[in-house]
Amino acid sequence: MINLTDREKEAISNINERELETLIDQALQYERAAGLHQLFPSDCGSYLAAELHKFERSLRELAVSRSAKKRDRKRSEAVRAGRNLSFALSQMKARVKTEVEDGQLFYVDDQIYWPHHFSKELRVSVSYKWRRTVEDPWAFGRIEFHHQHNPRPDYTSQRPKRKPSVAKQKQDLQDTLSREWEHLKDLALFSVRDFFRAGGNGSEIPASFQAVVDPRTSRLNNFSAKFWGEAT
Repeated sequence: MINLTDREKEAISNINERELETLIDQALQYERAAGLHQLFPSDCGSYLAAELHKFERSLRELAVSRSAKKRDRKRSEAVRAGRNLSFALSQMKARVKTEVEDGQLFYVDDQIYWPHHFSKELRVSVSYKWRRTVEDPWAFGRIEFHHQHNPRPDYTSQRPKRKPSVAKQKQDLQDTLSREWEHLKDLALFSVRDFFRAGGNGSEIPASFQAVVDPRTSRLNNFSAKFWGEAT
């Protein structure tokens, strides 16, 4: 997903950065994370929640350390985790700002549902809306990305001692295709979003695009879904 939810945006915007810095300093002084959970509501998103968890864990490890050498190491780790938490909040606030600004002129719908079954011809459809100025009415569009999954054999991998059953082979193929489809989905979403961020006109987005695979591996890479050059 490339968009924060409205609840995430509101929760992140309401977190006071100065208050966080004060609480981090206090947590390092007393070696416990008092008050931090109240500052970070459950709607703040998985990234901030993960960084908060890392900081809390580092504080617990510092609190139970006894030798001077270990305490020095654990304090350094806790200080670094605190900085990472503070930086994560700054990053997310910047992301909220960017998404709000983007939302004035375009929106890429990242609510794309998984297919029930995958074939080697993978497809991802991305819907979007855009306008040239905030006074203009919204225009709507859709682009479908195609990708034929046909990677070159990997001769370096070790073959299984026993040939898997037909059912197991089918399930393994579905698992592989689902991962490839998810990769294509992410690339497609980022490509459409980056097109608009670069100043692209939605009327110039094609109705469909065949993903370009890496010629060495026949697999998707970071440029596979880029349907556009540098927008002007």
